[in-house]
Amino acid sequence: MTDSNVGIFEEVREYPDPAAARRFASLVGLDEMKDRLIKEGRLLLAPQSLTAWSDRHHHHGSRIIELFRDRPPLFIFAGDVGTGKTILAETFGDAIARDADMSVTLYSLSLNARGTGAVGEMTSLISAAFSEVKQAAKKATGRGGKHNSGIVLLIDEADALAQSRELGQMHHEDRAGVNALIRGVDDLATGNLPAIVVMCTNRLDALDPAVRRRAAVTFTFARPNEAQRLAFLKPVLEELGFTHQQIHALVVATGATHGRSYGYTYSDLAQRLLPGLVLAAYPSSPITYDLAKEVVERHPPTPPFKEAAQ
Repeated sequence: MTDSNVGIFEEVREYPDPAAARRFASLVGLDEMKDRLIKEGRLLLAPQSLTAWSDRHHHHGSRIIELFRDRPPLFIFAGDVGTGKTILAETFGDAIARDADMSVTLYSLSLNARGTGAVGEMTSLISAAFSEVKQAAKKATGRGGKHNSGIVLLIDEADALAQSRELGQMHHEDRAGVNALIRGVDDLATGNLPAIVVMCTNRLDALDPAVRRRAAVTFTFARPNEAQRLAFLKPVLEELGFTHQQIHALVVATGATHGRSYGYTYSDLAQRLLPGLVLAAYPSSPITYDLAKEVVERHPPTPPFKEAAQ
């Protein structure tokens, strides 16, 4: 990273990394999405595997392969707060690194890229970020589509940088920033570089239509259903000695119930409910089913994100 671009990125991580692998594995109930994401990501970062597949099964170049490769390298992760978007965005690069036997670098764009509102500042910062990523991707490019490594650019809270230009009250500096972001994505696409841009948002409808059209795929994240909550809670609670009936009752209690139309998010379960069990029992009591019921009552789920009225 160049000294001039310090502050544009929150951090830069190199994969494979054991901590990232553990975080990725902790996202239970998202197996289908994770499998699709790894496949999509590998085909962008290690395209030689797509060529090998085509040669093996179709024995010649195929137009459908070229059309597939022409898609912009943009994924959108959309859904409510606490549903696993950011964790998955931060860690799937590790899974690709292991699957494709290559190194992957994650660049997390800082919200400082919005700048202070000075004319041209936001545009310059976003352009600098994409320039940094493009240079890193160029260094990773190998011959014949066999790249040395891959790049993932994560833009969390993407609606703060890519909000729709159709908004009448949108400042001209914000419009220019969105234009710079779109140019950056297009530039990576035309260069056939081993780079992926991932945008996370709680407000999919707020993203600029041109950004949404460019997405190769939009992954929609929902609150965990009963089966997913069971998959998450069962290993932990079984280890504590809870019975099947007790676990099922807690799974139901963490869903839409008692006149509540929504259940717990993954972060509600992992960061509030289960730690709440430990704190309620420590230092003198074991974690029991009755205690767990009390904690569920004291720790209701986070209300769904609602966009403020315009």
